[in-house]
Amino acid sequence: MSDKLPQESQNEEVDLGQLFNAIGKLFEKLFSFIGQLIKGIFSAIIFSLKPIVNNFKMILIILMASALIGFVVERLRAPIYVSDMLVRPYYDSKYQLANNVDYFNALIGSENYKELSNIFEIDSSTTAKELIGFEIEIGPETQNDLLKEYDDYLKSLDSTLAVEVTYEDFIENRDILAGSIFSIKAKATNNDIFPSLEQGFIKTFENEYSTKLKARSDSIRQVQKLNYLVELERIENLQKTYLDIKTNESNKGEVRLGVDGLIPLIQEKTETKEFELFQEELRIRNALRLLEEEALEESEYYDILSSFEEVGTVELDIMERFSLVFPLVCLLIMIIVYIALRIFKFIKEYE
Repeated sequence: MSDKLPQESQNEEVDLGQLFNAIGKLFEKLFSFIGQLIKGIFSAIIFSLKPIVNNFKMILIILMASALIGFVVERLRAPIYVSDMLVRPYYDSKYQLANNVDYFNALIGSENYKELSNIFEIDSSTTAKELIGFEIEIGPETQNDLLKEYDDYLKSLDSTLAVEVTYEDFIENRDILAGSIFSIKAKATNNDIFPSLEQGFIKTFENEYSTKLKARSDSIRQVQKLNYLVELERIENLQKTYLDIKTNESNKGEVRLGVDGLIPLIQEKTETKEFELFQEELRIRNALRLLEEEALEESEYYDILSSFEEVGTVELDIMERFSLVFPLVCLLIMIIVYIALRIFKFIKEYE
């Protein structure tokens, strides 16, 4: 019995020793792997920088020459001016607006300056040739506008589908024509051409479909107004009748004997509903007021919130900064050529 206990203790110590040795070897392998990884990354960085250092002078000369060429091209190239106009279309004329922007760009691309001059009422020989293109974007919107639009969108869906559509999904998948305010950006090589372009876009909003839609809305509003006026006239007649009844009762007053012909004498009054009629009259007059306000708000096919500026501003596009773009392109080409040569040399020498 006493001989077995020391033997079991020795076995446990051996097992613990082997465990600690295994853990130590595991950590050694881990640290060795991390060291090899860091060494590999460092070698890759040095290997990448080595050709740049070896050919530093040539690379610097090429980059400086390309930057100088880009700077000269920037100076010789005519500047591009931009100007924005904010509009709020009504009667679904936004669809025609988006279609016409594409049409105008197609006319510019095909150099159909005669048609452009007819649309914008500008000179075709000079002014129309200075147009570069148009862009349309959703105008500035507040968080409240987006939330209201999201709420209206959910109301248009089935209840089972509305649960699955989150606000983030709605904003991410929102189409450009979902907005109510649009920003129209015009580009040209002339900085004072923009005010004359406004007339061409005004023609866009009053098209065949929007005219038909406006006429339909005006007719519906007129029918609603006539119905409200007829109902208001009926209420006024009832109010007059009730007033006559009250006047007659106050002047002569009908009386009858009390129960079983005994006194006192009781005056019988006709029940009227003046208060209910007054409430109904307020409701109808409020509805008429809302109709008038709606007719005033939608009396036009569009609202110009901000016109084109009198003088356009120079467009500052990073892709137009040739003094930066040319050196980057040259550096990329040199890297691709170097990698291609190294691969070619490796394949050629491979056994």
